[in-house]
Amino acid sequence: MEFCKQFNARTQDKQGKVLPVVITVYADKSFDFVVKTPPAAVQLLEAAKVKKGSGEPNRAKAGSVTWDQIRTIAEDKMADLNAFTTESAMSMVAGTARSMGLKVAGKRPF
Repeated sequence: MEFCKQFNARTQDKQGKVLPVVITVYADKSFDFVVKTPPAAVQLLEAAKVKKGSGEPNRAKAGSVTWDQIRTIAEDKMADLNAFTTESAMSMVAGTARSMGLKVAGKRPF
């Protein structure tokens, strides 16, 4: 019950979003938890305004995202990604978009 109260208090502003949580429970039944940022795939679907990715990403494209949208998602996910620069984080997010069947529109900015 205590976990539910704390979780709801920390995530009031993120209602309806998918949020990964890492919960650590100790021997004395106390706990800690860390709320992470939404997955890149979920953010990409929101940016492209589609319900789901393509079943055949190499043939059929489900939608498209711009490099500006990818930069925004990469900056949001920087804490959870194992990347040192924004450019490398953008490459990771762009790869996720391509594997979902989303077209990355525009010229690569770096």
